Amino acid sequence: MSKRIAVVEDEAELASLIEYNLTRSGFQPRIFGGEDGTLVALEKFQPDLIVLDVMLPGHDGFELCRRIRSGGPMARVPVIFLTARSDEVDRVLGLEIGGDDYITKPFSPRELVARIKAHLRRSESDAAPEATEVVLGPFRLDQAARRVYQNGKEVELTSTEFKLLEFFLTHPGHAFSRDQLLRQVWGEQHFVTPRTVDVHVRRLREQIEARPDEPVFLATVRGFGYRFEAA
Repeated sequence: MSKRIAVVEDEAELASLIEYNLTRSGFQPRIFGGEDGTLVALEKFQPDLIVLDVMLPGHDGFELCRRIRSGGPMARVPVIFLTARSDEVDRVLGLEIGGDDYITKPFSPRELVARIKAHLRRSESDAAPEATEVVLGPFRLDQAARRVYQNGKEVELTSTEFKLLEFFLTHPGHAFSRDQLLRQVWGEQHFVTPRTVDVHVRRLREQIEARPDEPVFLATVRGFGYRFEAA
């Protein structure tokens, strides 16, 4: 069954171009204009991935992403931002609020399709059933259900955050550079940068650390990268 791709884009010509290329690539795209009610419409569509413009007529894309990540049926659906805003602060903001990727306009439709395929492959790999649990300190990670618990309480994580925590939990006490984490967690997605690692580590700390600025579990190895300790 073809994957459902939601494209939230209010520029009709660009939306048609994206829809055409996604259909040619075997996807099932649907265009949403970004007006009020888009979140409800997305939940009814149940997409496998969302391509989300930042500049929208209703709430901007950042706000819509926040609402998607706040919980509900789409909390773990990959989100790729598509926008003309190329400043680093906007890219970092997009990642910090739960985006998985960020593509700036003008862009190559082939690159967009390639990134969508890469994220979907990761999601399929993440969803592969395994009868395995990882228990470390206060954490219990259920790989089959793709859920993680801290002191018995479920921690809501995006797909990328889950993958990152899973890697740390299965390699405790080892220091990893940003480039090593990129290879191990993001794999073939060579378009991501070491800055991406920093943003996702920060977001992960906000989920699992009592004081994110004074981390107990996810420590910074100055001048190198990060190390996970089960305190």
